[in-house]
This record gives sequence, C-alpha cells and structure tokens, in this order.
Amino acid sequence: MNSSAGPLASPLTASTRPVAPAILPGKGLLQHDFFYAGEDMVHNMYIVRKGQIVWHYHAANSRGEISDAMLLSNGNVLFAHQFGVTLIAADKTVLWHRDAPPGTEIHTAQMIGKQHVLYVQNGNPAQVFVVNIVTGVTVRQFGLPVKYPESTHTQFRRARLTDAGTLQVAHWDLGKVCEYDESGKQLISTDAPAVWSASQLKSGNMLFCSKDLACEVSPKGQTVWQFTPDDVPGYRVAEFQIAARLPNGNTLVNNWVNPWSEQIVPENAPVQAWEVTPDKKIVWVLRSWSNSTNLGPATVIQLLDEPAIPEEVHFGSIR
Repeated sequence: MNSSAGPLASPLTASTRPVAPAILPGKGLLQHDFFYAGEDMVHNMYIVRKGQIVWHYHAANSRGEISDAMLLSNGNVLFAHQFGVTLIAADKTVLWHRDAPPGTEIHTAQMIGKQHVLYVQNGNPAQVFVVNIVTGVTVRQFGLPVKYPESTHTQFRRARLTDAGTLQVAHWDLGKVCEYDESGKQLISTDAPAVWSASQLKSGNMLFCSKDLACEVSPKGQTVWQFTPDDVPGYRVAEFQIAARLPNGNTLVNNWVNPWSEQIVPENAPVQAWEVTPDKKIVWVLRSWSNSTNLGPATVIQLLDEPAIPEEVHFGSIR
C-alpha cells in the first residue's frame, strides 16, 4: 500500500489516461482458473473458474488491506490483512485468527501443513512467528533486522518458504531479500531495491518484484531476466507487486492500482495483470472491472489450472 494517503485524482483525469490497447491478448477470464485478492479499502477475495466467479468473500466493515492470501488444497483460505491474520473455511467460517498487537502490522502469512501458520510481524522489534493453530502455542519466534524500526508499514511484505525449508523474506525498507533458517540465522542476502515479493524458482534462481521491476537473479546475484514498464508499451503501469513463474515457463506480473491515492474509474481502470513469455511476449492480459466481475485492485493471483497443495511445505523441522 501507499505509505500515506494522498488526495483522490479527479474522475476526468483518471478516465482520460490511456490504459491498454483496444484488443487484449488471451481469453480474458477464460484463460485460467484462479484465486484472486488485492489490497483495497475492504476485504475482497474471489475464485474464478471457467470465466465465472464461483466464490466470493466480502467484508464491508473490514479494517486493513489484504497483502497476502492463499487458497489451500482443502478449500480453506489463509490471508494476512495488515492488522491480523485469519484462516477461513470455504463457507467463510473463521477457523483461526490472530490480531496484530498495537503498533504492529502483518502483511504476509503461509500455511505449513495442517497445523502451523508462519507470519512476519512488522514492528519494533520485527519478528517471525510460527504458531500451532490447534494448540495456540508459538513454536518458533525470532527477530528480523529493519532499517527503520519506527516505520512499521514499510518494513516487510511477502515472505515465502523454499523447497529446502528456509524462509525468503522481502525486506522492503532494506532493499534486500534475505534467507533464514528456522533458528533465524541469515544464510543469504541479495540486493533487491524496494522489494515487495520474492520466491525461489525450481532452477535455484530467485524471482523478485518491486514497484517497477520483476527480476530473476542467479544465486550469485546476476540478472537472468527482467520485466519493466518499458516492456508493456501501450499499457498504463500502476505498480508491480508480485511476479510468479508459471509451470509453462511464463511469468505472471500483477499491476496494482492504489485506491487510497487514486479514484478508480472501472470503465478505464488499468489492467490487473500480464502473463508474459520468457521473450516478453504478452499472451494474456487480465482486465476485469465490470459490475458483475469487478475483481478490484490486483495483488494475489494464484492460478488453479493444475492441482496443487500450497501448504505442503516445511520450515526446517516444522511440517
């Protein structure tokens, strides 16, 4: 999210900006099945299958933005929403919840197996927690370095476990992606200016994303591939947040528009995501702002074309 809310842009200004070509690549909502969530003034999450919204979570009286969310293999949804982290069932029953203590924020969370939730708590001190949601016991806790201890909001966004059972953390304020073992020992540090998200690829490389750069780097920090606003001429780029490498080798990059600093005009709002090939050909564009399928600002886009078990991860000995 923005670090401070600014004045709303006038509808005329927003509606007259060129946002995308008249004809968009791909098949729109029919291109992929996916789970979707975005940073917004209210909590909204969706599941889209065969071009239709088949599940929708809406909390009109919510507080805080959804910065991270994942659909689990059993239909449950875990989401981090700035002032807490919550696990809900498909019927939207709350299964587990933890509030962020005063002065702290939670912008990322990941399920480990069926019983553990890992989350990063922005604050002074900033900390990683792993909680057994059955017993309520915190089974792991350690501190993380930050550049600005008092600037809670800008410390961290996405953190993800690797196949090796380590934790990659996007240190937004430090401009680094750091990898930690389950004791909190830092193993690797890679420069990534203003980094919002990072994930380990099957090749061992890392894919990170900041507001105007999606970049794949080798373990030695060498740039292997990158995607910038210059690679999508004719489109209005608002802000990248998350880049995901797909099974087909393409990369999905979201385009988040900030509802706190801009009045979003659905008729002419920016596209919400691009799917691009390794040579940066755009093969699919998501743009869904109509009344019946208004998905809102884009942050999380989890493709559901192939069966997956996102919670099948471990953090050292924790499974």
